[in-house]
Amino acid sequence: MRSRLALIAAALIGAATSLAASPQAEAPFLAENDAAMKKMMAAMHIEPSGDVDKDFVAMMVPHHQGAIEMAQAELRYGRNEQLRRIAQEIIVEQLQQIAAMRLALGQPLPPSHTRGVPK
Repeated sequence: MRSRLALIAAALIGAATSLAASPQAEAPFLAENDAAMKKMMAAMHIEPSGDVDKDFVAMMVPHHQGAIEMAQAELRYGRNEQLRRIAQEIIVEQLQQIAAMRLALGQPLPPSHTRGVPK
């Protein structure tokens, strides 16, 4: 009986492991990343303004926002604690850089930046 239970347990563990690594299990993560990349790439296509600094910020803000959205997907679906911490750092750093770029141009910050804790 014990050997039978051990075999059943091993089969269940194997099935759970293969499910976690399956393309179906990763599909929501990949879909979120694909959406973030498409949104980022579309937003980075700007009409040049004649002001290099303004154009730089106009392209970099969506680039940084894409990194934030990808990091958020890692936090939702990732299991590696080291990578999850890195994702958290990416979110904080990219929000800070977006704020710094906007402030450098005298642009207003979104409401979430002005309350002290980004959402």
